Amino acid sequence: MLDDIDRRILRHFQAAPETAAADLADRAGVTSSTLARRLERMRARGVLRGARAEINWPVLGYTVEVSLRVTLDKTQARAFDDFIEAAREVPEVIEIQTFLGQVDVRLSVIARDMGHYQDVYRSRILTLPHISDLDALMHVARLKTDETLPL
Repeated sequence: MLDDIDRRILRHFQAAPETAAADLADRAGVTSSTLARRLERMRARGVLRGARAEINWPVLGYTVEVSLRVTLDKTQARAFDDFIEAAREVPEVIEIQTFLGQVDVRLSVIARDMGHYQDVYRSRILTLPHISDLDALMHVARLKTDETLPL
Protein backbone atom coordinates (compact mmCIF):
# COMPACT_ATOMS: atom_id res chain seq x y z
CA MET A 1 0.00 0.00 0.00
CA LEU A 2 2.80 2.44 0.90
CA ASP A 3 6.08 2.60 -0.93
CA ASP A 4 9.42 3.80 0.44
CA ILE A 5 8.72 7.42 -0.57
CA ASP A 6 5.34 7.41 1.22
CA ARG A 7 6.95 5.96 4.35
CA ARG A 8 9.71 8.56 4.24
CA ILE A 9 7.15 11.36 3.89
CA LEU A 10 5.08 9.95 6.78
CA ARG A 11 8.17 9.55 8.98
CA HIS A 12 9.00 13.24 8.63
CA PHE A 13 5.38 14.39 8.74
CA GLN A 14 4.53 12.56 11.96
CA ALA A 15 7.76 13.78 13.59
CA ALA A 16 6.91 17.43 12.87
CA PRO A 17 3.41 17.92 11.40
CA GLU A 18 3.68 21.69 11.73
CA THR A 19 6.58 21.82 9.24
CA ALA A 20 5.93 23.93 6.17
CA ALA A 21 5.25 21.88 3.02
CA ALA A 22 8.41 23.06 1.24
CA ASP A 23 10.58 22.09 4.21
CA LEU A 24 8.79 18.76 4.59
CA ALA A 25 9.35 18.01 0.90
CA ASP A 26 13.03 18.89 1.26
CA ARG A 27 13.43 16.66 4.35
CA ALA A 28 11.66 13.79 2.59
CA GLY A 29 13.78 14.25 -0.55
CA VAL A 30 10.87 14.95 -2.90
CA THR A 31 9.53 17.96 -4.78
CA SER A 32 6.72 20.04 -3.31
CA SER A 33 4.32 18.83 -6.01
CA THR A 34 5.22 15.19 -5.30
CA LEU A 35 4.69 15.78 -1.59
CA ALA A 36 1.29 17.41 -2.16
CA ARG A 37 0.16 14.65 -4.53
CA ARG A 38 1.25 11.85 -2.20
CA LEU A 39 -0.23 13.46 0.92
CA GLU A 40 -3.53 13.94 -0.91
CA ARG A 41 -3.49 10.31 -2.04
CA MET A 42 -2.83 9.14 1.53
CA ARG A 43 -5.70 11.32 2.77
CA ALA A 44 -8.04 9.90 0.12
CA ARG A 45 -7.07 6.35 1.12
CA GLY A 46 -7.65 7.10 4.80
CA VAL A 47 -4.00 6.73 5.80
CA LEU A 48 -3.94 10.36 6.96
CA ARG A 49 -7.07 11.39 8.82
CA GLY A 50 -5.97 14.93 9.57
CA ALA A 51 -3.74 17.01 11.78
CA ARG A 52 -4.57 18.11 15.29
CA ALA A 53 -3.42 20.38 18.03
CA GLU A 54 -2.10 18.83 21.21
CA ILE A 55 -3.40 20.76 24.21
CA ASN A 56 -1.48 20.86 27.47
CA TRP A 57 -4.52 20.54 29.79
CA PRO A 58 -2.70 21.43 33.06
CA VAL A 59 -1.58 24.76 31.61
CA LEU A 60 -5.27 25.57 31.08
CA GLY A 61 -6.07 24.69 34.69
CA TYR A 62 -7.16 21.06 34.27
CA THR A 63 -4.82 19.46 36.81
CA VAL A 64 -6.73 16.25 37.50
CA GLU A 65 -6.92 13.35 35.07
CA VAL A 66 -8.72 10.11 35.87
CA SER A 67 -9.07 6.95 33.84
CA LEU A 68 -12.39 5.24 34.45
CA ARG A 69 -12.76 1.57 33.60
CA VAL A 70 -16.40 0.79 32.99
CA THR A 71 -18.19 -2.54 32.82
CA LEU A 72 -21.63 -2.31 31.25
CA ASP A 73 -24.81 -4.26 31.89
CA LYS A 74 -24.67 -6.25 28.69
CA THR A 75 -28.09 -7.80 29.29
CA GLN A 76 -29.42 -4.58 27.77
CA ALA A 77 -29.37 -4.71 23.96
CA ARG A 78 -28.34 -1.08 23.49
CA ALA A 79 -25.97 -0.86 26.46
CA PHE A 80 -22.87 0.08 24.43
CA ASP A 81 -24.63 2.49 22.08
CA ASP A 82 -26.60 4.25 24.83
CA PHE A 83 -23.57 4.54 27.11
CA ILE A 84 -21.23 5.86 24.44
CA GLU A 85 -23.79 8.32 23.11
CA ALA A 86 -24.31 9.74 26.60
CA ALA A 87 -20.57 9.73 27.48
CA ARG A 88 -19.81 11.79 24.35
CA GLU A 89 -21.99 14.56 25.81
CA VAL A 90 -19.80 14.97 28.92
CA PRO A 91 -17.36 17.79 28.10
CA GLU A 92 -14.77 16.58 30.62
CA VAL A 93 -14.55 13.17 28.91
CA ILE A 94 -11.69 13.65 26.47
CA GLU A 95 -11.29 10.06 25.31
CA ILE A 96 -13.50 7.00 25.01
CA GLN A 97 -12.07 3.56 24.23
CA THR A 98 -13.91 0.25 23.95
CA PHE A 99 -12.47 -3.16 24.80
CA LEU A 100 -13.18 -6.86 24.64
CA GLY A 101 -12.93 -8.57 28.01
CA GLN A 102 -13.94 -7.76 31.55
CA VAL A 103 -13.70 -3.99 31.04
CA ASP A 104 -15.96 -2.73 28.27
CA VAL A 105 -15.09 0.98 28.09
CA ARG A 106 -12.37 3.30 29.33
CA LEU A 107 -13.03 7.00 29.76
CA SER A 108 -10.35 9.65 30.20
CA VAL A 109 -11.77 12.44 32.33
CA ILE A 110 -10.12 15.78 33.07
CA ALA A 111 -11.07 18.27 35.78
CA ARG A 112 -9.78 21.53 37.22
CA ASP A 113 -9.33 20.04 40.70
CA MET A 114 -10.66 17.25 42.92
CA GLY A 115 -13.81 19.21 43.77
CA HIS A 116 -14.60 19.65 40.09
CA TYR A 117 -13.86 15.96 39.44
CA GLN A 118 -16.18 14.89 42.26
CA ASP A 119 -18.93 17.07 40.80
CA VAL A 120 -18.44 15.62 37.30
CA TYR A 121 -18.28 12.09 38.71
CA ARG A 122 -21.46 12.42 40.75
CA SER A 123 -23.57 14.48 38.38
CA ARG A 124 -22.41 13.30 34.93
CA ILE A 125 -20.54 9.99 35.13
CA LEU A 126 -22.69 8.09 37.62
CA THR A 127 -25.80 9.06 35.65
CA LEU A 128 -24.53 7.43 32.45
CA PRO A 129 -26.75 4.50 31.41
CA HIS A 130 -26.11 0.78 31.84
CA ILE A 131 -23.09 0.92 34.20
CA SER A 132 -22.70 -2.28 36.20
CA ASP A 133 -19.19 -1.59 37.56
CA LEU A 134 -16.88 1.40 37.60
CA ASP A 135 -13.22 1.59 38.61
CA ALA A 136 -11.28 4.85 38.84
CA LEU A 137 -7.54 5.18 38.32
CA MET A 138 -6.00 8.55 39.24
CA HIS A 139 -3.44 9.70 36.68
CA VAL A 140 -0.09 10.43 38.31
CA ALA A 141 2.33 10.99 35.43
CA ARG A 142 2.51 10.57 31.67
CA LEU A 143 5.83 8.91 30.98
CA LYS A 144 5.46 8.32 27.27
CA THR A 145 3.06 9.63 24.68
CA ASP A 146 4.06 8.59 21.22
CA GLU A 147 1.64 7.86 18.42
CA THR A 148 4.29 7.70 15.73
CA LEU A 149 4.68 4.47 13.83
CA PRO A 150 8.12 2.99 13.16
CA LEU A 151 8.03 3.60 9.39
